[in-house]
Amino acid sequence: MEVICKQCESKFRIPDEKIPQGKAFSLTCPKCNNKISIDTRPAVSSSHEKTPAVSAESQPGMEKTIFDEVVSSNYDASEKPFDFVEEGTETALLCEPDPAIRARIKMALNKMEYTITEPKSAVETLKQMRFHVFELVVLNELFDTQDPDKNNLLKYIAQLTMNTRRNIFLAIVTNRFRTMDSMMAFNKSANIIVNVNNVDEMQKILTRSIADNTAFYHVFKESLAKTGNV
Repeated sequence: MEVICKQCESKFRIPDEKIPQGKAFSLTCPKCNNKISIDTRPAVSSSHEKTPAVSAESQPGMEKTIFDEVVSSNYDASEKPFDFVEEGTETALLCEPDPAIRARIKMALNKMEYTITEPKSAVETLKQMRFHVFELVVLNELFDTQDPDKNNLLKYIAQLTMNTRRNIFLAIVTNRFRTMDSMMAFNKSANIIVNVNNVDEMQKILTRSIADNTAFYHVFKESLAKTGNV
């Protein structure tokens, strides 16, 4: 979607998959901080009475989810993960609750020359992912959850469109499965599994796995580029 600020007349694009459908919301112009209102709700004929919107909060049997919270929130430029990223810069999202493990993983990512962001919660992470596609996501399955099988970030990544998902390399950090367990990675819709006992080898593991993934998709992405679908 192309968005135009009425105040400064700046134009910028937001990926369609990042636009909340069927909702009215606002975002802040990154140049002049003017509030821009966007309404993706279908038009209702004036001859028909509008039906009140059904919200999770109005229904006792419906629980508001983390996705509802993020989608309904106003876009705030201060929540963007990076103010400016040079072309060709590779970015990484590091979601690890243990400070000691996070520091060891961050050291590996720095050596791989990634520009890193470290959100503190699942909500903060989802807000960053709405408007930026990270080349690498390192996610502990216990990040901001007590149940690794109900990790909201894994659910979000699993439902991304393939055009977006294939450009993200997802590494799940876990204490349940062995490193490079291909079957479990497939089951979790991840690119690789890394056991916490092997985080000191993270640079070597990621370098090899990302290279294999790049080689695997090389011809496919090259073909998409030629047809203008990337």
